[in-house]
Amino acid sequence: MILLDYLKLDFVKGVTIMSYLYITEDGATLNVDGGYYVVRYKDGMTHKIPSETLESVALFGNISVTTQCVKKFLENGIPVSYFSKKGSYFGRLESTRHTNIFRLKKQIALTEDKNFSLSLAKKIIAAKINNQIVILRRYQRNNSETVKHEIFMMHDSISKLSDLSETDEIMGYEGIAAKYYFQGLSKLVDKKFSFNGRNRMPPKDNFNSMLSLGYTLLMYEIYGEIENKGLSPYAGFVHSDRERHPTLASDLMEEWRAVIVDSVVMSLVNGSEIDPEDFIHDSETLGVYLTNTGMRKFLNKMESKLRSETGYLNSTYRMSFRKALWHQVNNLASAIENSDADLYDPILIR
Repeated sequence: MILLDYLKLDFVKGVTIMSYLYITEDGATLNVDGGYYVVRYKDGMTHKIPSETLESVALFGNISVTTQCVKKFLENGIPVSYFSKKGSYFGRLESTRHTNIFRLKKQIALTEDKNFSLSLAKKIIAAKINNQIVILRRYQRNNSETVKHEIFMMHDSISKLSDLSETDEIMGYEGIAAKYYFQGLSKLVDKKFSFNGRNRMPPKDNFNSMLSLGYTLLMYEIYGEIENKGLSPYAGFVHSDRERHPTLASDLMEEWRAVIVDSVVMSLVNGSEIDPEDFIHDSETLGVYLTNTGMRKFLNKMESKLRSETGYLNSTYRMSFRKALWHQVNNLASAIENSDADLYDPILIR
């Protein structure tokens, strides 16, 4: 069961279900009381979460966390992520119990290994484009618009990857494929949410607003698992290093963007689960952001997706998308341990 502050759901009696806590109401306080974490809202309402069931916390806006609660989170290894009310990421509270200096040294050394980086980049970017093509085909089935040209051009980008000898060249073709992908996606989206390609920082339309928030949440979901494996989120292989940018998390999320975030946004929009009234236009930044109601709808849908099961990684054993993310990080850790990029197989949807 998902435990979200705005849904006010209780646990199923007799069943222990691990919970991801999202708090979006300004002025709320998070404390610990005996064997429970307690959320208290400004109106006096409280929610209690059994401490043994809580896995992760995400705070949006001005939320207070007591020192006693912070200590408990660190003792139990529960990560706490801090976001602005609009969904910008601030930082993360995380214990150091997963630090693995030996694995970290190998990771740093491999970032200078051109062959390792090139092999990994080809796999991940080919998988990303493949998954984008599948998403376009899915949404074209019940749509009068055609995206045949866009899909053809994306296949052309994939065909070029195997012969490339520089990671920058690979990212160039990734950019070309992304242009055609969003061009195709814009044809298939409900006209109330029409957009003209990808834009961000800030997002300038409703559709891009949801994409930006979803990509941020996905990145820091992966970020946490990277740290759990004793790796650094900031030492990557595919994207160029940038100050304060978690490059490895950015690398690993590529194959998942369309699979998780884009499919969530398309489902919300084309399924009429979210409305234009669920967004606000900021006159200062000229950006578009979700309202409190819109944020709740989006977080609920995103969490439901992460908890739904997939068989893409193993045809005989199904796992949640969240566990599939963890599985992929673990595969990369194995590839790093053995200095062998062939041990990493990206997810390919059908």
